[in-house]
Amino acid sequence: MDQVLERPAALDVHKAQVTACVRTPGEGGQRRQEVREFKTTVRGLLALRDWLAGLGVTTVAMEATGVYWRPVWAILEDDFELLLCNAAHVKNVPGRKTDISDAVWLCQLLEFGLLKASFVAPKPVRELRELTRRRRTLVRERAQEANRLHKTLEDTGIKLDCVATDILGVSGRLMLDALIAGQRDPQALAGLAKGRLRAKTADLQEAMEGVRFGAQNALLIGGILRHIDFLDAEIAALGDAIQEHLAGESDQGPGRPFELAVRLACSLDGIQQRTAEMLIGEFGTDMTRFPSDAHFASWAAQCPGNHQSAGKRRSGRTRKGPKWLDGALHDAAMGAIRVKDGHFARKYRRIKARSGHKIAIGAIKHAILIALYHMLKNGELYRPPIVHPDAERKQQERTTKRLIAQLERLGHRVTLQPTSTATATATTEAVAAA
Repeated sequence: MDQVLERPAALDVHKAQVTACVRTPGEGGQRRQEVREFKTTVRGLLALRDWLAGLGVTTVAMEATGVYWRPVWAILEDDFELLLCNAAHVKNVPGRKTDISDAVWLCQLLEFGLLKASFVAPKPVRELRELTRRRRTLVRERAQEANRLHKTLEDTGIKLDCVATDILGVSGRLMLDALIAGQRDPQALAGLAKGRLRAKTADLQEAMEGVRFGAQNALLIGGILRHIDFLDAEIAALGDAIQEHLAGESDQGPGRPFELAVRLACSLDGIQQRTAEMLIGEFGTDMTRFPSDAHFASWAAQCPGNHQSAGKRRSGRTRKGPKWLDGALHDAAMGAIRVKDGHFARKYRRIKARSGHKIAIGAIKHAILIALYHMLKNGELYRPPIVHPDAERKQQERTTKRLIAQLERLGHRVTLQPTSTATATATTEAVAAA
């Protein structure tokens, strides 16, 4: 086996310490191996960096151990070529697992070029990713708090949500604040309605009659409302930070900021601003790191898997991929299939008819990912494909043929007669096949 790297290094990363192994040329053509341990404090990681630089190391490999690899990566990424490896791909021989043996084994694999690096986004993309993921988490928590508010109001007998569309709107908040302050008069509470909700004063009074709103309910609902206000403020602050980050330098330099990529993504059917920001935060704007759109879809785990043995193709189940990217793609796909007469909506209906919703939505996620790859690579807005007249005519012919065959199987005789618009319609004669 040919040696690829002359001075490789490998790290076995844990929470409190890092075991490092370096292999360098020795006397008589032999290989010399050095192993040391360092703490994961900033001082310890700086000492690790200086030790690696003193030995002339050029490439460093490490396993993706939870989140413990991140501070190590942040210290070393400016001075070395780093490889982050999937721990499942570099397992050592069972029964011989120690920190030192793991580091030595990883270093030997790196020395002969047997490691495959995982994709680690550049620093600007990672910073945007942290902001978008945090905002998505807070939006989910806010939805959970709103659900808790609905359940708590049900215990008090208040049916405000049966009258008002949004109980957290201006009118709903005024009524809830008044209830917490001690107001129990249904007429006074209904009088706090604003806008179009004033036309439902009688319904509001009925929804507020006979409420069981005690001190405990006021404590619980008041806490929920304060938490929602806090989450709203945090979400707004994160939104401002994301907008500021989008206007800055992207992973392709200051000439192509993130906001240009967001505009391109928003030109797709069903993708709104937040979803576009989430998508760009997951894979960045530089598509040259992926050799083709097929590699891009494979990295995102939005394509069938391979499982072939003894000449037989077994399960082609899609493997698990980046969960945050999958969630953002699912939101984009659900929005795209709701666009009337859109390309993705037609594709979804066509696949769902024969394969069901789950496979159809997976196909839409794959199609959106492929479109995003070419749009970001070429810097072009989305141009939906034009439906060819011949394709539509052939589709109508296939549908007609299928329906005729179905009617004939049910015992009917079908006669086709052209209409005044030169289109063929089927008229059936309900004659039993005797």
